[in-house]
Amino acid sequence: MSISIKSDKEIELMRESGRILSNVLNEIMEYIRPGISTLDIDKKCTELIRGYGCTPSFLNYNGFPASICVSVNDEVVHGIPTKDRILQDGDIVSLDSGVIYQGFHSDAARSVCVGEVSKEAKKLIEVTEQSFYEGIKFAKEGHHLHEISEAIQAYVESFGYSVVRDLVGHGIGRNLHEEPQIPNFKQKRRGPRLEAGMTLAIEPMVNAGRYDVCWLDDDWTVVSEDGTLSAHYENTVLITKGEPELLTLYRK
Repeated sequence: MSISIKSDKEIELMRESGRILSNVLNEIMEYIRPGISTLDIDKKCTELIRGYGCTPSFLNYNGFPASICVSVNDEVVHGIPTKDRILQDGDIVSLDSGVIYQGFHSDAARSVCVGEVSKEAKKLIEVTEQSFYEGIKFAKEGHHLHEISEAIQAYVESFGYSVVRDLVGHGIGRNLHEEPQIPNFKQKRRGPRLEAGMTLAIEPMVNAGRYDVCWLDDDWTVVSEDGTLSAHYENTVLITKGEPELLTLYRK
């Protein structure tokens, strides 16, 4: 397995890619409300990314027809935006997008509430996000990949939720998906040793029920098999000798 170590110049470009994506997702999150279609969200996302002079990473990637994945309620990931899917009060929606800036990708996801949602839905979103932070406690040089995976799973399962097994995080850089694969559950092997300069897209996907998933007929949308709610949280992370740097969590 060959994991790319980014140069200082490449890291600067990825920082900018991540900053732009963070700004885009922040604006999209403010735009979310009952009554808009998932296609409206995609149009807004495309407009924002192009406005920064960037290219949407996801648009036409392996044939995906949109700039953002919009996954509602029991949809885990890769929901295709359509004009007929209208957000309703009480929905939860996962937003996953990427940006190409001067040849370098960033990738991030957020799950958000639409209007007033149930306590259970809020809790699922909170636990999913916090599981990412539990995992990245180990995202520094000298640790092994499995420590991130194990920490995410342990935190999620302590609340009675399940970590999706069929989908994983990934390395990222000049390509949207690079080595290594990053499971969100415990592995039998330690996996690669982390080194400063690695850039990873770490992304817990969490179901309120069982971890089993299935694919809809569009061959993209992944849903929880038991129909329970699902949430998703992701950032592009730079491994350093000390604390990890979250390239897609930019605050002015």
